[in-house]
Amino acid sequence: MKTTDLTDEQKAALRRDALFYVIPHFASNESLAHGPKIFVRGEGCYVYDLDGNKYFDSFATLLTTVCGHTRPEVTEAVHEQMQTLEFFPNYGDAFTVPLVELARKLAQVMPGELAVSFFVNSGSEANESALKMARQYHVACGQPHRYKVIARQGSYHATTLGGISVTGLPWFREYFEPLIPGGIFAPPARDHERPAGVSSAEYGAQCLRQLEELIRFESPETISAMIMDPLPGSNSGYPLPPEGYLAGVRRLCDQYGIILIFDEVQTGFGKTGKWFFCEHDGVTPDVMTIGKGFTGGFIPLGAAVTTARIAEVFRRGPGTEFRSGSTYGGHTVACAATLANLDLIEREGLVAHAAEMGGYFQERFAALRRKHAVINDVRGIGLLWAVVLDGKGVALGSRVSDWCYRQGMILRNNGEILVIAPSLIITRDEAEWVVELMDRAITAAIEEAAS
Repeated sequence: MKTTDLTDEQKAALRRDALFYVIPHFASNESLAHGPKIFVRGEGCYVYDLDGNKYFDSFATLLTTVCGHTRPEVTEAVHEQMQTLEFFPNYGDAFTVPLVELARKLAQVMPGELAVSFFVNSGSEANESALKMARQYHVACGQPHRYKVIARQGSYHATTLGGISVTGLPWFREYFEPLIPGGIFAPPARDHERPAGVSSAEYGAQCLRQLEELIRFESPETISAMIMDPLPGSNSGYPLPPEGYLAGVRRLCDQYGIILIFDEVQTGFGKTGKWFFCEHDGVTPDVMTIGKGFTGGFIPLGAAVTTARIAEVFRRGPGTEFRSGSTYGGHTVACAATLANLDLIEREGLVAHAAEMGGYFQERFAALRRKHAVINDVRGIGLLWAVVLDGKGVALGSRVSDWCYRQGMILRNNGEILVIAPSLIITRDEAEWVVELMDRAITAAIEEAAS
């Protein structure tokens, strides 16, 4: 069925059946009451809906489409692989060429000694796998009593049962408790929350003291891992860590024998102006989880990437193997698509471009904050930004988002947090248009709220 040839009756049927036959992920019944949005085509930073309306995609679909929509280089790689071998599982003793080549490539781009990959289908599965990896590692090393996992308040690590057990956002947890035991939560360590008159380094040291107190209270010999997003995601508006905090967490984990897991599912692959956010602080975890922009959004894929030191315990002979897996983890075509996506990031210099555009957005959003008193804060780095509104009790975020949509831009808002996280290919002209539209949208939302 060609969507350009659909009749009004067929379009109406699609909208009706979308509402009846599908439960959307994180559905918004409030938004669905106005009818479903059905998208049919994408190109560059833009998508088109069922009626042919064009929208700038300022959230890179869902932090995935880092190289833009419908890149022919990736389509060609997918087509070629599907003509050769569409799928064979990475199961037992079986591998495929794209999977091995992708593992080699990751060993080149990952920071520090991260070099051994366990491939899954999503970032959620990557986090689940990392937690299991840490647990089995300790069992293999003669420490089966290490089962607890330190997470942080305000952080998100998936909606699988294990993932929400270490997610520090109550909204994701409330319907599913009691959760898997062992999750303990440290303070969030957000630099913008430090008290007045306290330096970033002093606040970082204070957060580290609180973390160490938690470790000691829970008994270090019972703690398996600490999972953290070195830069928390869009749900909390990309709060930067205080100075020295990541390095201090690394020291504490080394001191107490805790496996350090960095969740860079949202922030990896160029979005912060480096391949991975942790590189800004020169800190490397024991396991890093990746997904989303990893594949460019073309086909689902994720991975938990660890060091040879960790991986060695799963290779000591029969019975020591890592006991985890899924049918489609490391899907052959997904690996081919991801290789093509990573090649685009490198060949087009998109990591450096994200850093350059980050400086531009920082300057423009600072000016926007000076203009609008309702902007309480602006946070971000590279091409991950949050504009935080404070309407003094008047909800503005949804009004701004809705106004932008009517003008041809998809703008994500998490309550009063407006999130800008476009594809890495965004141009200076497009960035200027985004800021100007947000400027107009905030003015319109204020006027609407006052009427």
